Amino acid sequence: MSTAPRRPASAERPEYDVVVIGAGFGGIGMGVELRRAGIHNFLIVDKNSDIGGTWHANTYPGVAVDIPSVYYSFSYEPPKRWSRMFAPGAEVKAYADQVVDAYGLRSRIRLNTQVVSGVWDEWQHLWRGRTATGEEVTARFVVGAVGGLEVPRLPEIEGIDQFAGKVVHTAKWDHDYDYTGKRIAVIGTGATALQLIPEMADIASRLTVFQRRPIWVAPKPDFPIPSLAKDILVNVGPLRRAIRAAVTLGIDFGISGVGVFHSYIPGVVQLAQRGGGLMYKAQLAGDADLAARLTPEYAPGCKRPSVSNRYLRTFTEDHVELVTEPIEQITASGVVTAGGAVHPVDVLICATGFRVMEKGYTPPYPLVGRDGLELGEFWDRNRYQAYQGVSVPKFPNMFLITGPYGFAAGSYLAMIECTSRHAARAIKEAFRRGATAVEIKQEPHDAYFRKCRERGAQTMWLSEACADSNTYYVNYQGDPAPIRPSTHLEMWWGNKHFPFSHYSFTERPATVAAPQRA
Repeated sequence: MSTAPRRPASAERPEYDVVVIGAGFGGIGMGVELRRAGIHNFLIVDKNSDIGGTWHANTYPGVAVDIPSVYYSFSYEPPKRWSRMFAPGAEVKAYADQVVDAYGLRSRIRLNTQVVSGVWDEWQHLWRGRTATGEEVTARFVVGAVGGLEVPRLPEIEGIDQFAGKVVHTAKWDHDYDYTGKRIAVIGTGATALQLIPEMADIASRLTVFQRRPIWVAPKPDFPIPSLAKDILVNVGPLRRAIRAAVTLGIDFGISGVGVFHSYIPGVVQLAQRGGGLMYKAQLAGDADLAARLTPEYAPGCKRPSVSNRYLRTFTEDHVELVTEPIEQITASGVVTAGGAVHPVDVLICATGFRVMEKGYTPPYPLVGRDGLELGEFWDRNRYQAYQGVSVPKFPNMFLITGPYGFAAGSYLAMIECTSRHAARAIKEAFRRGATAVEIKQEPHDAYFRKCRERGAQTMWLSEACADSNTYYVNYQGDPAPIRPSTHLEMWWGNKHFPFSHYSFTERPATVAAPQRA
């Protein structure tokens, strides 16, 4: 077999040193870390018309953070406008604008730009991205900052396309439509639904909630933050950091610790489940049947932690109905459940979540690395995996912000700080060495993946305690890949102090084989 002749090849200079895909908090955090690393020739692209990602898309009534605001922020940029212990969605979106302006990222962001593919050019050591308009964008490095809650999941129910009323997914809320006085149905009782349902109950003539699985809901210690306290948190760094550390430790023990080290402390999970059941009965003391239907059979912590002071009480209102029979079909005028019961509906709200680490959706576009390897196909065949949730072998110069086994359950922004610093540290080192390609080595990657798989098998999410919970913490392959089975401290340390020897740094050769053309 003849080989292509070797000849001098001029190096192509990419348009950007780094292209970041996504202008949510992941992309914003990555932009900040690039600035800090002294890298300024970068571009952040996003398909939406504004920044914020999840907090731009999700504007349904009642949307808010479900962990304390002080922890849902970057440690280096305290929020200046948050008014409550659990910030409402509009204030979180405003915080995204605050960070962008504070670090001069606005000029580095291009909106209404949807990436549809990316291909690694081994000949030139750069990435070639393609947008929906057909434009090619080249970059030495690419960072995928598309969040996990990106692609809405619509219910696959017979007849939904025939419904004559209003259909809306919570991630695509229609603010121009008047929901007041309508017969409203909500499909789903997850973390989004529990925020939305009380708000809909306030304005609906009748509210029908279709529940497949109940959800654990803890009391929400929410209250306004006094102006003086807010000023102190913004201006007194040591105090703010101490409060963040306390919240981090609490979440580490209450969520990460119990979930990851479940096999060592099974009694804690059983105690939490019994205590939760007693709390539900106490709140719904007047209706034992309702309490039984709303109380999950799986353990607290199996699904995304949720807090509300109104959710359970909403079902005691006369115009609110909880339906637990399976939906058989949707007609032009309503919903038909098992047994033939018909529920007339004007508005159908789908609070049915997102496609998390599913084939064809994570990533939501093809990425082709070395040897023609496509990332989504590789993950589908070999399970979702990434070193520290950031890097994958055979995908040089590519980094992930919310990759598999990257998120130690708690605050997404805390994870973003860790993974974006990891990516920026590797990119900065490549520049320092004069390298044009940096790639995670197979051995350290496999060691990390092996540890995650071993720990994952012992977590609560794969135990009998979470059977039938249908948690998105476990993907279609049966792996808890969306969660890093570690504490926040381990996540922070691993991303901040990974050895550079775990990566290979190479320089594009002066003479290379001309690429074969089909």
